[in-house]
Amino acid sequence: MKQLASFALAGLLIVATGSAVAASERPEWWVAASAYFYFVPFDENYVQPTVSADRDHLHLELRYNYEGLNTASAWAGYNLAVGSEVWLVFTPMLGGVFGGTVGVAPGYRASLGWRRLEMSSESEYLFDAEEDDDSFFYSWSELTFTFATWMSAGIAIQRTQAYESAREIQRGFVLGAELDRWGAACYVFDPDKSDPTYVLSAYAEF
Repeated sequence: MKQLASFALAGLLIVATGSAVAASERPEWWVAASAYFYFVPFDENYVQPTVSADRDHLHLELRYNYEGLNTASAWAGYNLAVGSEVWLVFTPMLGGVFGGTVGVAPGYRASLGWRRLEMSSESEYLFDAEEDDDSFFYSWSELTFTFATWMSAGIAIQRTQAYESAREIQRGFVLGAELDRWGAACYVFDPDKSDPTYVLSAYAEF
């Protein structure tokens, strides 16, 4: 309940200050696609793809295997942005979840940056339409430092119910590389354990 309350409060604060936030303007549709390859100890390995499209304030997104395996979700959100040297991009969203899990989920995407330092987060609270006890708070956050124009490294935290984990919140490291509109990253969650979770990701922007 504390996590849900904090999530709701953050959303209310952003909405309340929305009039002071200038949205980033894009002249045309901007599309991004990513795939996260999960190598999970003692559980099923899987791929989690996401496709998003943005135009001006509008944000649309499709996910698969995010809230659960064999589960899809469709999202719509509103892009807000402010700042130049220190910048913030925030997108409150609402999603519908269907497939192996059915429900509705308010959520957000956010990025805060200063020079070579960037913190990004995406979170949602899934209200399960079939079992109230299966409602769950999902979150993925990263704090990275860009060492060169093509390489970054940092820490990552996730809370998920897509697979079984000995820890409710998994923490780890990330090493990423990007070139123009292409990128890849490697994540190691629970690196102190003998059986960590590995995640490889790749993305492209169009």
